[in-house]
Amino acid sequence: QVQLVESGGGLVQAGGSLRLSCAASARTFRTYAMGWFRQAPGKEREFVAAISGSGGSTYYADSVKGRFTISRDNAKNTVYLQMNSLKPEDTAVYYCAANPLGVVTGSRHGYNYWGQGTQVTVSS
Repeated sequence: QVQLVESGGGLVQAGGSLRLSCAASARTFRTYAMGWFRQAPGKEREFVAAISGSGGSTYYADSVKGRFTISRDNAKNTVYLQMNSLKPEDTAVYYCAANPLGVVTGSRHGYNYWGQGTQVTVSS
């Protein structure tokens, strides 16, 4: 069983930045692909970014490309999401997810483990 705990959410003005962190309990963390998803009120959960186990491969949703950066530190069992140039439409609960097959994908179905989420609110 893998436990994921997100942190770093909060309230920020448009144009500002936040860095989310996700700490994982998996002993084989380096073999997992990791992803970030988000869900705004009344909307479906959507893909944001994903990263391979080594960190050498990343994948982003078009809506965040060039503004968000996903990274990981396997020594700390942690994955990060640096969010810059935030917009009000980025407001959502952000979830960290783990894919034990190591596949970098934007599909929710590839991720077996999910965190509880952290709220990000961007004011205009």
